[in-house]
Amino acid sequence: MIELDGVAKTFDGNILALQDVSFSVATGSICALLGHNGAGKTTTINILSTLMRPSYGKAIVAGFDVVKEAAQVRESIAMTGQHAALDWQLTGRENLVMFSRLHGMRRKDARARADALIEQFDMADAADRRVDTYSGGMRRRIDIAAALVVSPKVLFLDEPTTGLDPRSRRAVWDLVSGLAAQGVTVLLTTQYLEEADILSDSIVVIDHGRVIATGTADSLKSRMGFSYCTVSPTNPADLPKILAVVADLQDAQLDEEANTVSVLAPNGVSTLSEVFRRVDQLDVELADISLRRPSLDEVFLHLTDGATT
Repeated sequence: MIELDGVAKTFDGNILALQDVSFSVATGSICALLGHNGAGKTTTINILSTLMRPSYGKAIVAGFDVVKEAAQVRESIAMTGQHAALDWQLTGRENLVMFSRLHGMRRKDARARADALIEQFDMADAADRRVDTYSGGMRRRIDIAAALVVSPKVLFLDEPTTGLDPRSRRAVWDLVSGLAAQGVTVLLTTQYLEEADILSDSIVVIDHGRVIATGTADSLKSRMGFSYCTVSPTNPADLPKILAVVADLQDAQLDEEANTVSVLAPNGVSTLSEVFRRVDQLDVELADISLRRPSLDEVFLHLTDGATT
């Protein structure tokens, strides 16, 4: 449904924002585009949504060339940016009717489409309130609904949950998963690695305008080739003592929120045994000590650190 082949983008003739970007997204799947700020994520979305022309290369969306067949691409896609594109003085329902009318629907059809989206997105309780009274999560839901007044084949979401609380973020995740289940192809950019891990069928990591890794979350984790040893004490007050005895081991980190100390375990069970030996000498009670695969956050940091050194 989405295919990029050697796409590059330069600004002012010499600022290279994208370099030889190539990847594809299967129909009805969710692809997460990951990268630091300025990596090229939004530029990629802008090219695919015809807001920007590539300097080189070819991009196909829903079977249409984004340059030669831009009008057909626009008829096949929907997009939400980082900020909700709504009229805050109107109600949620009025916004949906307005967007439907802008798409050329008759008034009766626009109202019917608004009603259907309100039911689909479970927004009946808030539909007739002004948008400026909405929570951040509700604004994002109505913004995504507005993008779907005409059912698209492809939906672009540029950091759809930025600034949302965990509950609202998960509500948006449920919406996005539901859309993919209906056959909509979703390409989303995000800086929340947990979001990509939970939602995506595939992941593209971009750094300094180049694709540096592609695959599923599991395949990227497996590609790391090493594990982490994680120690969780029964008493969180023991965390500093545990960190102190493993501080000389590779990548020792304390996570107070997760109540863990973790170290890189390049030697697997041997590293686990060494950590256990050291911690055992402290005479602290442990809730858990184990080997685990790297998280997607750790994979991302490893890949991007390696790409910039």
